[in-house]
Amino acid sequence: MNQQVTKFIKKHQLLNPGSTVLVGVSGGPDSMALLHFLAQARETWNLKLIVLSADHQLRGEESIADQRYIKHMCEQWNIQFIGAALNVPKYKQAHKLGTQAAARAMRYQFFQEQMEAENADYLALGHHGDDQAETMLMALLRTASSSSFAGIPLKRPFATGAIIRPFLCLTKAEIEAYCGEHGIEPRIDPSNQETVYTRNFIRKELLPVIREKNPNIHTTLQQLSHTLKEDEQFLRREAEKVWEKTVTLNDEEQSAEMDIDVFCGHPPALQRRVYHLLLDYLYGRLPKDLSYIHEEQFFALLESEKSNVQLDFPAQLKLEKTYRKLQFSFLQASQADPSFHHTLEVPGRVELPDGSLVTAEYRIQTDGAGPHQYVLGMEQVGLPLHIRTRKPGDRMSWKGLKGRKKLKDLFIDEKISPKERDNWPVVTDNNGEILWLPGLKKGEPENKVKPSSYIQITYEKSDVQEENHAKRH
Repeated sequence: MNQQVTKFIKKHQLLNPGSTVLVGVSGGPDSMALLHFLAQARETWNLKLIVLSADHQLRGEESIADQRYIKHMCEQWNIQFIGAALNVPKYKQAHKLGTQAAARAMRYQFFQEQMEAENADYLALGHHGDDQAETMLMALLRTASSSSFAGIPLKRPFATGAIIRPFLCLTKAEIEAYCGEHGIEPRIDPSNQETVYTRNFIRKELLPVIREKNPNIHTTLQQLSHTLKEDEQFLRREAEKVWEKTVTLNDEEQSAEMDIDVFCGHPPALQRRVYHLLLDYLYGRLPKDLSYIHEEQFFALLESEKSNVQLDFPAQLKLEKTYRKLQFSFLQASQADPSFHHTLEVPGRVELPDGSLVTAEYRIQTDGAGPHQYVLGMEQVGLPLHIRTRKPGDRMSWKGLKGRKKLKDLFIDEKISPKERDNWPVVTDNNGEILWLPGLKKGEPENKVKPSSYIQITYEKSDVQEENHAKRH
């Protein structure tokens, strides 16, 4: 197995010698086998290994024991260990997510924070070939879009480096055999046996039946995933070229316009992808009730001989065909002025128009800050603080950036939809220096004086704001 995985790593250039590799470990056979493999390979590859373990607080003492086990094995194998307790039940309730979605969101947030803290090159995860097969079968059950069949990527950019999955060339059975061969006794999560979850149903009921017809289904689907990914990357690049030729954006009116004749002159495969690019841009986060039915309606609208036709899409997006032009706009885009400006006292709190809450308090010392917190030295800024919406010409600077960047350009780079930009909160000091765009960028005060005490600002999203401003992961 070692040779098989090493060959797979080299073929797909998943690792570079001398790298810092964080390893996500749950205590199960997949992640424990991956950790053992990397521990054996670290001298050859000159790797610095750090284990990340997240307790989702869903199984009480069992999950605590899992983390103790991982820490014990790290001590035996001389590997640095970083553990975290994540309050998934609270996060799930606050953000109205399912258990699996909430756990994943918090876990990847933890991974990102540690990647940045360690300036790591890679985050290695233990997904294997059976996981790939399950993911692609799930896509077959849930979507009609070919782009969704690319499956689990071997490697993708993440935080300061990339996520890698060296075990996608293996089956679950091969990993379990590896554990037995090396005396690894992994922890087993009982929820993995419950067929109430779609993935577990596919794993326990559907995949064994398919494997009777094709014992190497994991290899077949892995190759299909690789081929589809290459095809999708090429088509995406071509679609972006079509986008530039056919779509005109109006940030001020939060709308877009399409030239129907130019658009329809391109192949259907590119038309579909431009359609999805446009919706991604306008919505920021796609509504749950958006489906392939709306795609069919969109193309039927293009083919309609009527000169003036309208369609209503979810979340108050309206499509209006006027002769050979197609306009996309939100019904409430210009009905109200979304701007605001509040003074943020320390200590103090401000409730924003969308229901989100910003609080500020003094701290004697700082233990760091999460993604929804910002910590600055009290002597580094002019008080009081302010929280407002953007203004023309706004610029800010942050760690690693030379000079200052326009907020408008930052929003475009981060693919923040026009609908969100005008009410995104901007935290400044009394001199007008932009300190923080919550959930997006943390600036650095120009004054570098060493602080004697700190101010901690916390940003709590409302349910509505969380839905509209949620970032991609």
